[in-house]
Amino acid sequence: MVATKRLLALLALTLVSAGASAAVLPADRADAMYHSYSGDGVSIDGPSILLRKKAGNNWSFSANYYVDTISGASIDVRATASPYKEERTETSVGVDYVHNKTSMAMSYTNSSENDFEANSVYVGVSQDFFGDLTTLSMSYSRGEDDVGRRGDASFAEEAQRQKLGVGLTQVLTKNLIVGINAENVSDEGYLNNPYRAIRYRDADSARGFSFMTEVYPQTRVSNAFSVNANYYLPYRASLYSDMRYYTDTWGIEAGNAKFGYIHTFGDDWILDFHVRYYQQDQADFYQDLFSRPDEYNFMARDKELSTYQSFSTGFKVTYEWQFSSQRIVEKSSVNLEYDYMKFDYDNFRDVTDDAPVGEEALFGFSANVIRLYLSVWY
Repeated sequence: MVATKRLLALLALTLVSAGASAAVLPADRADAMYHSYSGDGVSIDGPSILLRKKAGNNWSFSANYYVDTISGASIDVRATASPYKEERTETSVGVDYVHNKTSMAMSYTNSSENDFEANSVYVGVSQDFFGDLTTLSMSYSRGEDDVGRRGDASFAEEAQRQKLGVGLTQVLTKNLIVGINAENVSDEGYLNNPYRAIRYRDADSARGFSFMTEVYPQTRVSNAFSVNANYYLPYRASLYSDMRYYTDTWGIEAGNAKFGYIHTFGDDWILDFHVRYYQQDQADFYQDLFSRPDEYNFMARDKELSTYQSFSTGFKVTYEWQFSSQRIVEKSSVNLEYDYMKFDYDNFRDVTDDAPVGEEALFGFSANVIRLYLSVWY
């Protein structure tokens, strides 16, 4: 039964528990994580520390410190520049408040690089209804970005971002929990990457093409809708799924589906296996190769705005051990997550390929993601 209870708790991290009598504060805990990403010639790794502590019966406070060390050169960089190395640090503080069946959360986050500074605030509220079988949640966040460019002290741009979210979670049976969510994001200001460039045909160039800086619209509005479900199986296991549809004013339409299976072994081990598929259509102003510079008002060659598909599969293994409730540390867990990802682009070509202009090989790459973290409840 111990492992069964832990499995149900794992399933309900973002959903409502059928047995809850009121909103519940996050548990007192500390997490230390190391993360690593390797793909497309780029390596990203670093640590993260998260602390949570309750104050009385109604308040909980949290603080998080996260570091990304980035090195290497993606295909965009290899085509126009040399490898680079930089560090991004992110710090956040938050507070949660619970009263009867209502919970509220607020947080502030700062993300800093040598050429980028972002600050954002988040506010969320959720309410339980109908014997705690239904939960309605709403959230709002707003961010301000300051964008610079390495080697150009005169370059300074700004962007503003805001996001509205609403979600409804319903316990349908003793084994099935379903959630639906909607999200609206509005961006305004400088929305492109100052280092990315479009390429255009140039008969005077030895390569047959040249580069110029991308030009994006200064506004973007997106909407996303998702449905997720968790089904508890009778032999201490569960199935879960998530389906999401996305569209925006740049002409991108995308969808993804994720399916997973969680299984417990004994009282201490939990295994999670999952697969995910993603597909999107290109932005209206995207092209791999333009005919001339300034051909259109807006021009982009960012591969993330192209038509492409990705597939990922991975696992997570968790080992937990309990301590006496009289000790300072009540329980602890160690978690290892691994994901393999494959990306295939339909209309983004590898310009480093030795082939006629516009006939280069289509680009694709794979990546490996590892997360190792220790959690302690106190």
